[in-house]
Amino acid sequence: MRIGIDIGASKIEAAALSAGGAVATRHRLPTPPAYRDMLDAIAALVERIEADAGTAASVGIGFPGRIDKATGRLRSSTALDGQRFQNDIEAVLGRPVRIANDGACFTLSEATDGAAAGRRTVFGVILGTGCGGAVAVDGRLLDGPNGVAGEWGHSPFPFVSGSDFPPPRCWCGRAGCIEAVLAGPALARDADGPLARDASGLPDRAAAGDEAARAALDRHAERLARALGWVVNLIDPDAIVLGGGLSNMGHLYARLPALLAEHVFGGSSATPILKPMHGDSSGVRGAAWLWP
Repeated sequence: MRIGIDIGASKIEAAALSAGGAVATRHRLPTPPAYRDMLDAIAALVERIEADAGTAASVGIGFPGRIDKATGRLRSSTALDGQRFQNDIEAVLGRPVRIANDGACFTLSEATDGAAAGRRTVFGVILGTGCGGAVAVDGRLLDGPNGVAGEWGHSPFPFVSGSDFPPPRCWCGRAGCIEAVLAGPALARDADGPLARDASGLPDRAAAGDEAARAALDRHAERLARALGWVVNLIDPDAIVLGGGLSNMGHLYARLPALLAEHVFGGSSATPILKPMHGDSSGVRGAAWLWP
């Protein structure tokens, strides 16, 4: 058995996977605001799942943010920010634990037994309130000394043209980050002005003839193709899988392949753009698959 745990803003979800990837049992708890209470909640979920399964299991955990490899502390990670989370949860559970950020867990899930199963190099994209990504090669996450492999969201938006000025400010303090251009709130603002945050209704509005929604979706798809073209030129993945709330927008899968070709060196692209197989379950599944 493998236990996967996904720490979200409002809930902590845990599931146990069998050797073949079937979900044997699943539980969730509200995410406590205090760090120590969060550790206790995770321990309670592990205890409950192991009681259901009747056996001990490996534990993998997905979290928002990133690991500072030099200090072991989590960064940009809400309630976990600044904490040596891996050390602390291993002490509470009394066993080794593997951790990775939520974008990496999504990518690992879809590369292992999801939409990109069997593909050698997979780039997983998170397009939601934020914008992130990760790379899996031969079913294992690509990692490095900085712990940021595939984190394209805070790279500069590429192939900038006149319509992209002025570059939007990002929460990280820079201007022109990919996240500031492509995440859901950026798309909503492009359609409905600076106070808009929710882009989920734009496809229905565009289908009903709303010109502002249609134009914003067109610009977003073209900009996304530019950013993904930069990725293809760098690592040439065998598949790109879209995740996050914007991955539910069906027009992206119809339009991106042709748009992507315009930004790949040589003027053509054979890289498929895939819809995730496991959807919202990919985070908890990928956390479990951190143990091969």
